[in-house]
Amino acid sequence: MSKLTGKVAVVTGASKGIGAAIARALAAAGAAVVVNYASSKAGADKVVADITAAGGKAVAVGGDVSKEADAQGLIDAAIANFGRLDVLVNNSGVYAFAPIEEFTVESYRRMFDINVLGVLLTTRAAVKHMGQGASIINIGSVVTRMTPPLSAVYTGTKGAVDAITGVLSRELGPRQIRVNALNPGMVETEGTHGQGIHGSDMEKWAISTTPMGRVGQPNDIATIAVFLASDDSAWLTGEQLLASGGAR
Repeated sequence: MSKLTGKVAVVTGASKGIGAAIARALAAAGAAVVVNYASSKAGADKVVADITAAGGKAVAVGGDVSKEADAQGLIDAAIANFGRLDVLVNNSGVYAFAPIEEFTVESYRRMFDINVLGVLLTTRAAVKHMGQGASIINIGSVVTRMTPPLSAVYTGTKGAVDAITGVLSRELGPRQIRVNALNPGMVETEGTHGQGIHGSDMEKWAISTTPMGRVGQPNDIATIAVFLASDDSAWLTGEQLLASGGAR
């Protein structure tokens, strides 16, 4: 029997990159998966098609996690389609890097709304359906340890995610719901290619500060997410797991 047989998972921002890899990995481990997307329905449909082709169960559900109705609708869809909820992966996130002189209120609000408010809204909607053995995985970032230049707003959002993880691990622990942060280093995704990070000086810096000597791949993070979703990590909560090839 697979580790997550009979479990139901919601993965936000799962149409590409780390989220898509996590959705596929959870499904391969036996979970039925709700694949959330904000704008890329085609990407989410492709993830669902890959899962079902491999014999798994999945459904794509659109929604902006920074909006209350959408966050609630995402969780409602999990219950409507699969009847329960055991795993929530708060993966939706956006990032931008700029010197403080170029900081804008608009960029602040966009990043905090999606990266932080989205975690709170989706978790609030989810916990009423979660019980003993459930797992919440918040995707943070190693930037909270490395505090790289040009990342004041983004690093601030991920610092908030770490703090929220600690608070909710204590708050939900008596209900036997575990809450952990999974904090990647730089990972090669469609986003890093689209923003010109792949092959840039920033990527070279990331590689130079990573003992393993490379940037991560989405599956490097997905396998750890499966561990955190499963009973193999039943005695872990409130942790910040650095998945960064040793960078910190």
